Amino acid sequence: MSQTRHVPVMLQRCLDLLAPALEAPGPQAPVVVDCTLGLGGHSEALLSSFPSARLIGLDRDKEALRLSGERLASYGDRATLVHAVYDELPEVLDRLGIPKVQGVLFDLGVSSMQLDEADRGFAYAQDAPLDMRMDQTSGISAAEVLNTYPPGELVRILRAYGEEKQAKRIVSAIVREREKEPFSNSARLVELIRDSLPQAAKRTGGNPAKRTFQALRIEVNGELSVLERAIPAAVRSLAVGGRIAVLSYHSLEDRLVKQVFAAGAATTAPPGLPVVPERYQPRLKLLTRGAELPTEEEVAENRRAAPARLRGAQRIREEER
Repeated sequence: MSQTRHVPVMLQRCLDLLAPALEAPGPQAPVVVDCTLGLGGHSEALLSSFPSARLIGLDRDKEALRLSGERLASYGDRATLVHAVYDELPEVLDRLGIPKVQGVLFDLGVSSMQLDEADRGFAYAQDAPLDMRMDQTSGISAAEVLNTYPPGELVRILRAYGEEKQAKRIVSAIVREREKEPFSNSARLVELIRDSLPQAAKRTGGNPAKRTFQALRIEVNGELSVLERAIPAAVRSLAVGGRIAVLSYHSLEDRLVKQVFAAGAATTAPPGLPVVPERYQPRLKLLTRGAELPTEEEVAENRRAAPARLRGAQRIREEER
């Protein structure tokens, strides 16, 4: 495997955000969770930057776990890699006997490996089987979604998850074509999308298939429903003083992260109280002003960083029992 193709996004900024929590002195080694291990780029940097830290790495993709396991082997028992989806974080920590952690990192979206391995069907730029499952041992493929979902459901998915304005046009073309022959490969879908869009829509926003592929990937992997559970669970797993950093790649993910962080950073007191009791005080402090973007230099070096949005928060108070 070539290590050069995998450039972790906004790496230094993620390390800087998490550093105060992972460098703080304490009786035990700080624990940091990489909820989206991928090829282990962020994890390797965390282990080398914070020599006293212990890392828990989660991934639903067994091939990613195998490759990152090779990459992180030299760190020995400082790295514990687990086959799990990131909303399973509470169960994983429970199993490992870890009550609270000092750092959590999410790098959402598709890993470099999944985009680069043609046969996974994530990339619309090359022909491949329409699979798109991050965990190839379970769930339904993108082809099954295209071939079996009712038209109304497909329109909903394309609108909600791809923010595709031309969803109805695309879906009626899909339904017409799947009756002749079920979909199996990405090239046919890309061509169909291109043919069904009006000229004006083809001129904006890169590859016209991008939004449909994003929508299918989110549906196949249940990404938004998993994220809705995972971000609050990760916040709850933080010790006081612990920090969380989240990299999102489209507005749907970023909005979800923003809402959870904003709710945690707000007071829950009824309006009009002269003094806000402790139990109503915010649980989180925001560490980024809005979402931070990658620098122009980074985007020039790594085009996959272009859509990235980074948000960070710090746990400042325990949950009320």
